Amino acid sequence: MEERTILLLQGALTLLNIVAVCLISGFIYNTTEVIRHNYKARVFLDYVEKVPHNPAESFYLCILLMGALAVSFVVRNRIRKTYSKVVVGTLFFDILVTLAVIWILDFNYNGLLLLVFAEILYYVSNRRIKIVLVAFAVMGFIVTNYDFLSLNLSLYNVKDYIGYYSGNVQQYLMSIYNILFSLGIILFIIYCIFVINSQSNTIEEVNRLYHELQSANEQLREYADMSEQMAKTKERNRLAREIHDTLGHTLTGITAGLDACITTIDISPAQTKEQLRLLTQVSRDGINEVRRSVSELSPDTIERLHLDAAIRKMITDMSCVSGAEILFETNEKQLSFDEDEENAIYRIIQESITNALRHGKASKIRIEMEKVDGEIRLTIRDNGVGCKEIKSGFGIKHIQERAEMLHGRVTFDGREGFTVFAIIPIRWGEKYD
Repeated sequence: MEERTILLLQGALTLLNIVAVCLISGFIYNTTEVIRHNYKARVFLDYVEKVPHNPAESFYLCILLMGALAVSFVVRNRIRKTYSKVVVGTLFFDILVTLAVIWILDFNYNGLLLLVFAEILYYVSNRRIKIVLVAFAVMGFIVTNYDFLSLNLSLYNVKDYIGYYSGNVQQYLMSIYNILFSLGIILFIIYCIFVINSQSNTIEEVNRLYHELQSANEQLREYADMSEQMAKTKERNRLAREIHDTLGHTLTGITAGLDACITTIDISPAQTKEQLRLLTQVSRDGINEVRRSVSELSPDTIERLHLDAAIRKMITDMSCVSGAEILFETNEKQLSFDEDEENAIYRIIQESITNALRHGKASKIRIEMEKVDGEIRLTIRDNGVGCKEIKSGFGIKHIQERAEMLHGRVTFDGREGFTVFAIIPIRWGEKYD
């Protein structure tokens, strides 16, 4: 009777984990499709650390691996009394499958390891093999904890996807998510009680395992506090990058304008006065945009104007204060894209102009934008001093990050002046074609 109960609990624990993995991977996949369908990628990417590379592939791979885990469970129960070595082999197989699934889910669910613990306690009778397997599983449970790993790795978080939905839906989803974890722990505890009653010689090992898990739990609490501090630091760095674009661009324009004032002040005081008036307006606009960046991390100019008008205003302002000739050409009549795409295009052009004036000492900048096969191709050339060796400074790194966020790419050429070539995939809809 006890043996049958243990097998039923094993089956229930296996089924629960299969359901949990399929629900979590399916939820990530479905939510990703909803975000893409509603064109909300820009808003979503603003507050998440990472997104899965291919949610559909992860979902189907999880289903395949959990099917293999179910087959392993059935095979093991049929041969356990005849082929003990094969049983140990299937347990190692389960460990590998479990770690693979946890890896695919970016460590958002490691309850599968409780299933491995349970199977090891029941099937393995050899004390040395059991200790090795349990130690391996315990170590896996500790190192696969999401809060611990997210300190050093860039991982996506299931809770970020839950946060995409409205308040009531979030409550239901969080309840389901927490219930899956709680049921797994409850079934594991009940299972351990039955196994302990049937195999009294495992009591000492279970107690040791319990204390190790308690100790690990305390450590994970400390790691969680560290994770919160790390998150604050990352947010500060992201804010610094946003402010760098606006502040660097504004200060470069003011510097160039003041140099022009020094040249003209003795020749034409009236022209100098007009130049200073322009510099005053540019500095005020820069202050307002920095404030806007701090509050919403989005360029204020784009919010007030369409992308085409925002780019042309920026070019006009910089041309006036710096004296450089800045030309902008595009074959696209209506520059109207999603918010994240417009923000990336604007920032790349802004940073390229700033670098051309500040570091390249350019007097002429040519910006070309064209639509080719569902992509925006940006080419920004200047006649500045150029550079033989391109160093990845803050500005260049930020341009690359902007493009990579939208799965684009950027190349640089400093042989004749300096050239920035960026390709940005665009989600072209009916209103854009």
